[in-house]
Amino acid sequence: MTTRPPDDTAAATAEETDFGYRRIPAAEKAGAVRGVFESVAGRYDLMNDLMSAGIHRLWKDRMVDRLQPRAGERVLDLAGGTGDIAFRILARAPAAEVTVVDLTPAMLAVGRDRAIDRGLVAGIAWVAGDAERLPLADRSVDAVTIAFGLRNVTRRDRALADIRRVLRPGGRFLCLEFSRVALPGLDRIYDAYSFSVLPRLGRMVAGDPDSYRYLVESIRRFPDQPTLAGEMTVAGLEQVRWTNLSGGIAALHSGWRL
Repeated sequence: MTTRPPDDTAAATAEETDFGYRRIPAAEKAGAVRGVFESVAGRYDLMNDLMSAGIHRLWKDRMVDRLQPRAGERVLDLAGGTGDIAFRILARAPAAEVTVVDLTPAMLAVGRDRAIDRGLVAGIAWVAGDAERLPLADRSVDAVTIAFGLRNVTRRDRALADIRRVLRPGGRFLCLEFSRVALPGLDRIYDAYSFSVLPRLGRMVAGDPDSYRYLVESIRRFPDQPTLAGEMTVAGLEQVRWTNLSGGIAALHSGWRL
């Protein structure tokens, strides 16, 4: 039997949450986030390469290295619409089963097209859904991954609790996300690059500087490494750890359902 959090949308309308540096009604955030990613879906992967000089590929490889997917495992990849993590998992374990859940149908459409181009028609499912109310049964997956998506969730506590719900006992959660720079001096360089260069790239390449300004602001609003680890622990995940990547520009958190 599947047990999900209660639907208290009416109560949520009275709450507010961050949308970048703005405060908006919590009930509106999912739609606002969907609008951002609908706008950038067609150029999302190109922009990731430009924004990170391709380093995001190494970070994603590191996450899948840590996951060590195996044949027969069922993996849920959250906010993975364009398929970057799913394709890496299937390259390592072709007999694994990956379900990609993303809030934005336009991102899923990009991922499906990329999968068809690669000849991947089996072992991967594309599902539109909300991380706070996952369309999966209790204890139904061996692992959950999310790369650069947790900061876009309205209520992280609910998302983390639902991630634990769908994990089988002994299953693992891996979260790759931009985090808090740990090297002295790098933070100033990173801030200057983020707030001046990235919106310009968004304008030139994707025609949408506002969406990329939101993405930069959402990174700054996201909790630091110890705080996120604490939230994962409160959600019931155990043996929570993190590894800083590129001086803390990104961090890879992991936790288990035991």
